[in-house]
Amino acid sequence: MESIKVAQDMEGVSSKAWWREVTRKEWNALGAGFFGFALDAFDVMVYAFALTTILKEWGLTPVEAGFLATVTLFSSAVGGIGAGAVADKLGRRKGIMVTIFLFTIFTGLSGLTQSLVQLAIARTILGLGMGGQWTAGVLLVSETWSAKHRGKAIGIMQSGWAFGYVMAAVAAMFVLPVWGWRALFIIGVIPGIILLLWITFAVEETEMWEQTRHLKKDASMGFSQIFRPDLLRYTVVITLASTFLMFAYWGLFTWLPGYLSTPVDKGGAGLSILKSSSFMIPTMLGAWVGYVTYGFFADRFGRRPVFASYLVVAAVLVYFYGSVRDLNTILLMGPFVGLFGSGAFSGFGAICSESFPTRARGIGTGFTYNVGRMISAVSPMVIGYFAGIYGMGSALGLTSLSYILAGATIFLIPESKGRELE
Repeated sequence: MESIKVAQDMEGVSSKAWWREVTRKEWNALGAGFFGFALDAFDVMVYAFALTTILKEWGLTPVEAGFLATVTLFSSAVGGIGAGAVADKLGRRKGIMVTIFLFTIFTGLSGLTQSLVQLAIARTILGLGMGGQWTAGVLLVSETWSAKHRGKAIGIMQSGWAFGYVMAAVAAMFVLPVWGWRALFIIGVIPGIILLLWITFAVEETEMWEQTRHLKKDASMGFSQIFRPDLLRYTVVITLASTFLMFAYWGLFTWLPGYLSTPVDKGGAGLSILKSSSFMIPTMLGAWVGYVTYGFFADRFGRRPVFASYLVVAAVLVYFYGSVRDLNTILLMGPFVGLFGSGAFSGFGAICSESFPTRARGIGTGFTYNVGRMISAVSPMVIGYFAGIYGMGSALGLTSLSYILAGATIFLIPESKGRELE
């Protein structure tokens, strides 16, 4: 009896202290993915917070403002696909460094632009790095961490987006009213350079890539392999799920700060820019919880059911959120919209990594995730168009259907929980 009790106690300690099984190499890889994605979010979302100010200063229409977000998303899709190929060719570590460099430099340059065309060019090149960051980060983390904890690791990495979003909101609260939107873009350069230096000295290349790098010389291992019969099903289904989820996400979260700061008579919540930024902080804290908890639930219950559950709840919440005008209700619902509307993104990293073999993991992950982003790039413009007709709140409600479709699509591929990467 005593031995049984000791065994049970040891099992309990082991289950509670999963992080004790993680090596320094794994933590460093996760740190690179987390902080890289956090800076990615910061550099992207400062535009969302500056959107209303830029719109007024330059006299832009909602469609023109949405166009700037759309070109960034479209180019990010190209960057994401390219980063997968770069990561397969040069390594996961170099892939993540290239993407950080791109979006850091061109976010700073965005603050120096003088016209819509100049800003569109800067945001386009920024998008190449933005899209590539997720692809390279997922490859680095998924190939470094064990199958037992892969879902958790990718969930934590994905939560870097919420962390960066909160930092963007805090910066908007203090920088935007005093120094304007240009300073908001420029301040992101310094942490990007610091992160690049840290990755250079602290992060190692994955052993899995090192052991299979010779396969990249084989012409049969090129881009077309993800469209061959053994991988085509995964390529098509994950691309569709990515498209539906990103259409919903970018349509909702690109315009959410604008919805909060839009006057009530135009379908918004009627908050000041300062107050709308403060309202976004609890929303993104909820998103952080969603990203992290998804990984734990997915490791326990499976990739598909958790993915679908998050998105069904998100669809219901967003539908009602867009029609609410009571500020207390908006503040209360915000964290839950963030949790369920964002958390399912943690699923893509594990699903992509476990669906494609090492020889095609970079290409497959980059293509499926980022072609979805490319197609969904029209979402900010579509939401902006309908906002001009029906009001911002009603336009945001259109994203609910897209959340539902994303959740349903993922059941067209097999469950991959616990699958070891070859």
